[in-house]
Amino acid sequence: MNFQGGRRRGEDGIAMVIDFLLSNARLILGVGGAAMLGIATLAVKRLIERAGRAADDEKVEQKMAESWEELSLVSASPTLIKKGIKGAVMKHVAKAAKQQKADLCQQPQMPSLESKPESKSKRLQLCVLSLQERLQQYYHTRAALTPHEVQRAQTQALDICTEIQGFLHSRLPDMPLGEMSLGGSLLDDLQVVSADHACLLVPLQLEASLWRLIPGEETLLTHPLHWMVRRVNLEYFPRGRSYWDRYLVGGYLSAEAVVNMFSKAVMETINWPSISSTLDCLVRPVLGGPELKLEIRPGNEWAESSDQSLFISMLPLLREGDVVLTAQPELTSPWVNAWHLSLYPWETQRLTQLDTADDGYRRHTLKILKAACRLNPALRPLQAAPLANLILHLSDSESDWSEISLHVRFQQCITELIGYLEQEALHSYFKPAVNLLSGLSEDQVDQMGFMLYCAVSEPEILLI
Repeated sequence: MNFQGGRRRGEDGIAMVIDFLLSNARLILGVGGAAMLGIATLAVKRLIERAGRAADDEKVEQKMAESWEELSLVSASPTLIKKGIKGAVMKHVAKAAKQQKADLCQQPQMPSLESKPESKSKRLQLCVLSLQERLQQYYHTRAALTPHEVQRAQTQALDICTEIQGFLHSRLPDMPLGEMSLGGSLLDDLQVVSADHACLLVPLQLEASLWRLIPGEETLLTHPLHWMVRRVNLEYFPRGRSYWDRYLVGGYLSAEAVVNMFSKAVMETINWPSISSTLDCLVRPVLGGPELKLEIRPGNEWAESSDQSLFISMLPLLREGDVVLTAQPELTSPWVNAWHLSLYPWETQRLTQLDTADDGYRRHTLKILKAACRLNPALRPLQAAPLANLILHLSDSESDWSEISLHVRFQQCITELIGYLEQEALHSYFKPAVNLLSGLSEDQVDQMGFMLYCAVSEPEILLI
């Protein structure tokens, strides 16, 4: 913990107590106890800062009473508190605060030589921002991307899209593909921190009379997100009538076989040095994994302003109505025939509809949460999908998502997320059988819980 202000009498005593408790918290008290200790420490931090700014002894008493009310978070915390933790935390905090109070009351007040109390108060108001103001500042300085940055990344991605589509048309003219396009957060204005990734959507065209999309619940896999694509009417239209018959495995179109085909046809065949020279940037495939990914490094034009790489993921996909299936073996392994049902279009569309209907700030809140998680190592494993579904669930019970309520909704999101982590389950808004937290390890959940518990008392720690 970083306590601001100059060195005061008694600070060594409280610092030693707090340093000892924090350094041994997880070993002695466990993760839940360490989380509670973090909250208590933050409350004492506020106590010290408020008491230090008070001019009279009576104000010291009043400020300390306000700070002790915040320690009720320790008593009101949920299931992570175990026997003896609360007593240990409160004992050390009370002892340290009592000593600090005595030292502050005895400390002589130094007369101001340069400024009046009124000017000092104005300076404090300028320096200390409310949570609402801090959230808006964080959004504009850390989360949101500049139009120039977005435009530059989209231009690079579209140039690559044009090159790949032209190559496939000339190399494999009989492959039935739809028009390639960009997709994902970069196109939907939901990307945060930096414009460093984009999706290139490659739609496969299937004959409606020869193929049938089977929902995951109706397959042997019984997974809502793992769909399959069955070849039908073989008695009337034998194998070979469809271009995609060559990628059949056991009577189903194999997503893994399609990805392997594009890996060989695009990633391993295209003359990337030639394209790099044409586009004045370094383009190279990222090999060795199941994803179809390209890395673009800026050329001479952008070398001075930015050295951030742009990663472009190729996503072969199937569309039928509002259903979008993507070939992503990294998500459907070990099932070679499974296609991933993408919920991203539904979630994005729903958020946009809600914000349009009431002029809300749901997408605004989502971008702040995404940036906070990406920039905080403890929260980095939390991806965009759980955060989007968190806001969708909260929107069912909270109707006020206006700009003036941004700080309230942000704090509520923190509290709700703690509850989901305790249950180790956050169900998808559109597919309740899907647990969006199932991919997190126990240690990751503990680290996130500790950070979020601290953020309940001091939400600004997520906006650093």
